[in-house]
Amino acid sequence: MGFHEVRFPTSLSFGSVGGPERHTDVVTLANGFEERNTPWRHSRRRYNAGVAMRSLDDIEVLIAFFEARQGQVHGFRWKDWTDYKSCAPGAAPAFDDQVIAAGDDVTADFQLSKVYRSGGQSYRRPIAKPVAGTVRIGLDGDAQQEGRHFEVDTTTGIVTFGHPPNAGVQVTAGFEFDVPVRFDTDRIHTSLASFQAGDVPDVPIVEVRV
Repeated sequence: MGFHEVRFPTSLSFGSVGGPERHTDVVTLANGFEERNTPWRHSRRRYNAGVAMRSLDDIEVLIAFFEARQGQVHGFRWKDWTDYKSCAPGAAPAFDDQVIAAGDDVTADFQLSKVYRSGGQSYRRPIAKPVAGTVRIGLDGDAQQEGRHFEVDTTTGIVTFGHPPNAGVQVTAGFEFDVPVRFDTDRIHTSLASFQAGDVPDVPIVEVRV
């Protein structure tokens, strides 16, 4: 699968609709009870960029981006305006936003992740496409310096320390991130008449595993 490390124009993704989806198999038993299972460990996000198109200039930018990706062939980055930070929407990412691991004297590479909590349950989402220049890292409450203490691969979300953190040391992180996606169609239908009448094109976007 090809992936282009380029972000879908944020002016066009702003105002789009979408969010996470799950795949659940529900079996109703003879007694009326249910058995529910899922083959997916992680959720998958879907969006529709068409609703964010506001002008013919937007359509031109969309078509150029679509053609450069060759439709569904190449993936790209997408900014989900409702969920793109390790912290609360109104805050700035800080080095202690998320606990991503604990040191063990051996491991030097750690995957960025974000935890979603509700009640006593939680879900840890791997973050593979952090935004360059936004990653903050901490060790047991002490901020670390990128380029001196650690490096981050913005194409995978892997943080690498020059020296493995000591056993039991809490590794924390803060960051902004994109969603790896692709177009979920090989065609885009547009017309001047329908656009001027208020009809927007259908531009489905779907998250990909990387």
